[in-house]
Formats: sequence, C-alpha cells, structure tokens
Amino acid sequence: MHSAVLLIEFGAIILALGLLGRFAGRFQFSPIPLYLLAGLAFGTGGILPLGTSEEFVAIGAEIGVILLLLMLGLEYTASDLVSNLKTQYPAGIVDCTLNALPGAAAALLMGWGPVAAVVLAGVTWISSSGVIAKVLGDLGRLGNRETPVILSILVLEDLAMAVYLPIITALLAGVGLAAGSLTLAIALGAAGLVLFVAVRYGRVISRFVSSDDPEKLLLVVLGLTILVAGIAQQLQVSAAVGAFLVGIALSGEVAEGAHSLLAPLRDLFAAVFFVFFGLHTDPASIPPVLLPALALAALTACTKIATGYWAARRAGISVKGRWRAGGALVARGEFSIVIAGLAVTAGVEPSLGPMATAYVLILVVIGPLTARYAEPVAALVGKVTGRTGAGGPATPAAHAAPTDEPAAPAANPVPTDEPAAPAAHSVPTDEPGGRGPR
Repeated sequence: MHSAVLLIEFGAIILALGLLGRFAGRFQFSPIPLYLLAGLAFGTGGILPLGTSEEFVAIGAEIGVILLLLMLGLEYTASDLVSNLKTQYPAGIVDCTLNALPGAAAALLMGWGPVAAVVLAGVTWISSSGVIAKVLGDLGRLGNRETPVILSILVLEDLAMAVYLPIITALLAGVGLAAGSLTLAIALGAAGLVLFVAVRYGRVISRFVSSDDPEKLLLVVLGLTILVAGIAQQLQVSAAVGAFLVGIALSGEVAEGAHSLLAPLRDLFAAVFFVFFGLHTDPASIPPVLLPALALAALTACTKIATGYWAARRAGISVKGRWRAGGALVARGEFSIVIAGLAVTAGVEPSLGPMATAYVLILVVIGPLTARYAEPVAALVGKVTGRTGAGGPATPAAHAAPTDEPAAPAANPVPTDEPAAPAAHSVPTDEPGGRGPR
C-alpha cells in the first residue's frame, strides 16, 4: 500500500510538471516559476500536501542539482574558462560588486546575521544561465555582438560558484576558521587540478569514458558524476562543484553525446528540485517578505542592467547592444534556488527560503521582459529626453560609433541591431542538441 501511494503521488507530480511545462512553452516563458508554485501547492500549508513521496522527491532533487551543474560544465572547455578569466575578469568583479552587495545589505538590515547575508548575496548575484540562453534563442540574438559579453559574465559566475559553494557549505556547517580555510583550499586545489588535467589530458579522459553504445556512455558519465559529487560532499566541498568539474573535464564527442543523453534527465530532476524547494516553503510565509523581495528584485534588476551595459561598453558594443546585454542578465533562477536551498536545509533563517522563492519568482518573470524591452524603452526615453539611444549625446558624424556588426572596411561604421555573422564558436541554446562554446 505504501508503494502504491508513493507511485500515485510521484506520478501526479511528474504529470503536473509536464502539463505546467507545456503551458509555459505555449506562452514562451520559463516554467521555473510554475514549478515553484507547484511545490508551494504540494508542500506544508499548500492545497494538497504530500506525505509518502517527500523523501523520494528529496533524493530526486539532490540528483537534479548535480545534473544542473554537470550540464553546465559540459557547456565549456577548460581552455574556454581560462581564456574568460584572463580577458573578462573586470566584468566579473563589477558583476559581483553590484549584485552581491544588495543581497548582503538586505539580510543585515533585516537582522538575519552574517551567514544569511553571505547566502542572500549569492542569491542576488547569480543570473540564470538556463533562462537567459532560452530567451536569447527565442529572440534570435544568439549571433548578436553583445551575446559573447553576456556569456562571458555567465561563465565567470559559474566559475565563481566553484569557490562560493564551498565557502557557504563551510559556513552553514558551522565549522571554525581553520576548517573553513581547509575546505576552501581543498575546493580551489581540486578546481585547479581538474582544469590542469582537462587542458593537458582532456582527450585521454574522454577516450576512457567514450563509448559507441549510448547506454554505456550514459551509465559511465552519470555514475562517475554522482560518485565524484558524493566524494566532494564528504569532503564538505559541495556535490554541485564536483559535478561541475566532471563536466569541464569531458570534451569533444563525449561531451556532445553526454549532453544529448543527459538533457532529458536534467530537465526531469531539475523540475523535481524546484518542486522540492517549494515543498519546504510555507505559502503563508511569503506575504510578510513580499515587499522586501519586490524592493530587492527592483534594485538588483537595475544593477544587472548596469552590469551588462558596462561590460558591453567595455567590449566596444553600440548603445543599443549595451541595453540588450543588460536586460538579458536580469533573470535569476536555478542557482539562486540551489544556494537558498542549502541554507533552508541547514535551518539558518526561517524567512530566507520564502524570501528567495518570492525573489526568484519575480525576476524569472521579469527577466524575459527586460531582455525584450530594455533597449526599446531606453530608446524611447532617449527620444523624450533628446539623447540618442538613452546612452549619451548624439555621436558626431565625423567619428566612428560602436557597432553590433563585425568590423567592416567602411570609413564610418554605425550602430546596428542586425545579428552578427555566425561566429567561430557556438553559444548555449535550449534547442535539441544545442551546445555551448566547445
């Protein structure tokens, strides 16, 4: 009887998620907010609380986090990451400063303490790679000149996660300074070692994992990832970081094959993860933090737009492209929930989970809108105020202006909104078989 109830409850959850995902796809927006709402409905204080399947859902949620980070690692090669670190680190510093500090300040102002401040800083800092990649594809901007700038910021955030997650894990575990320093040293050492091995011996590792049989490839990659994630968690480094490093170590045809095989599993277990997070949030606890969440969402939407604008300007992108870059970075999603989920599990601050849920719900809905309308709204404001493109005074005709097109032999190139010619490197996409910059 117990197993029958488990099957009924879990089957109902999966069916509901499938219907919600279909509904979101019909209206071309991210299903993440609907998954979170489903969790709120099925959890404590919800419309239809679950009992029997909650433990099973918890295991599925943990696998979901591991697969999210593994798939993210598969999107990039070690050389790509090293190159991004060398050329784009100023944008990463600006991104961290403008977007992490508001979260930390908000937690301290609400009296949540320093640990919660570090957690909320991560929640407000990290943009949603999945949502942003989907939006760029839907808007037909994958070939635009500002898109590599957006991707560089996302890659730097992903790299920062490899350092941030061990720190937050140590803080939540309540370990001392010496133990926390050791944990961070292990994490940095592991990340550095994996990057070194991936650069020097990536092909050897890929040949070892490679198989012409999709079933064997799936089992080896999934088993290796979960094993490494478990070892990492045992060392208090973070299972997610372990999975991310496994993804980086794989390259070439193995990465392509693993990506296509694991994508459906990732989508399934990631959806379960969002439901699980919602299960642990009482809907009645959201209204008290709704106004602070709205204020924080409005502030950090502006700081993300400023981040993208600055980074695109530094890369020589035209004013319109700068606004598009900024608007695309607003969405928060999976990683914000991963970070908040760690704090909720550790029982740091009861209001942190509801705050993060409301915050992500707001920005995952607003993000696609800012990506689509930031540039035209800025242009409209520019017309009203008499400033071209809302980015400054009109550019004299005698001087060349930044452009979103590849460099042309013309004497005076001008800004344009047309996508650039296909670049040598591809970018992440949500289309079937889509791959990152490998």
